[in-house]
Amino acid sequence: MQELPSESISLENMRAAREVVYQTLAPTPLREYPVLSAEIGAHVMLKHENHQLTGAFKIRGGLNFMHHFAAARTHHGVITATRGNHGQSVALAAQIYSIPATIVIPCGNNPEKNAAIEAFGARLIEHGRDFDEAREETERLSQAENLRYLHSANEAHLINGVGTYALEIIEATQERGEKIDAIFVPIGLGSGICGIITAFRALSPETKIFGVQAEGAPSVFLSWRSGQIVETKEAHTFADGIATRVPAALTFEIISRGVDQILLVTDSEIIRAIRLLWRTTHNLVEGAGAVAMAAIIQMREELQGLRVVSVLTGANLDTASIPRIFESVK
Repeated sequence: MQELPSESISLENMRAAREVVYQTLAPTPLREYPVLSAEIGAHVMLKHENHQLTGAFKIRGGLNFMHHFAAARTHHGVITATRGNHGQSVALAAQIYSIPATIVIPCGNNPEKNAAIEAFGARLIEHGRDFDEAREETERLSQAENLRYLHSANEAHLINGVGTYALEIIEATQERGEKIDAIFVPIGLGSGICGIITAFRALSPETKIFGVQAEGAPSVFLSWRSGQIVETKEAHTFADGIATRVPAALTFEIISRGVDQILLVTDSEIIRAIRLLWRTTHNLVEGAGAVAMAAIIQMREELQGLRVVSVLTGANLDTASIPRIFESVK
């Protein structure tokens, strides 16, 4: 099974992916919390991908990819690089389809995400100082062991799978007769926002799409601004799920022609967003899951009275980080 071109990422294929995804998962809630909306001054709806079986949206893509891989079965198994959520997705989906999975993580990765990956039955390998060095080792091992290298973004089946949450957002609001003025989506390598772009440009073209990156890991922002791929030397951010240095070619193509704006938020803003979400909704999310809300807080003056969606992409916050987040609350 070869990587599919961007033309294979489509509304039709997302709808087909939904039939696969819903064999294992149920749609996640889209909810407005009155206290949160009152503080922002806008109607803020949260898409609760933090409620997923693995605590993150990526399981949708893993299930769709593994469904197609199991039918073709061109390699001994699959291998991927991850900071955690994608790895959990691949590990669980591979377990469901009885496919051997190898997951490569960087040294010092979130230990709780590592434990979850191993609990789903995958082989875990630690290598490199960051995600991109782990990815390079993954590419080497895929050749040496005849494993299908599953990139965490440059895969049409992944994007079609995660795009199913975009369909849920659109359908839920249309059923209620509501219009979404803007949607805010975290960007790591971009599979999630590419699903949003594909679905919203087809079904809700008036909605403004805002991608969000961490200030310490701005590779996609810099690439979008310059119109070509820009690699950064480092990616330093509390939001480990979006700490990447090298944009993905397939997703960057879609982002470049589909996003309205990409915003940067600081780690301090991300931490404030986590606190706000906990205080107003009692949802505790990881750094990457809070960057969209951080951008909404940053833009609150421009969003007054509008109906906006924040995608809570993940809940996998490691226990050791919790004191840091809440210790300085006044």
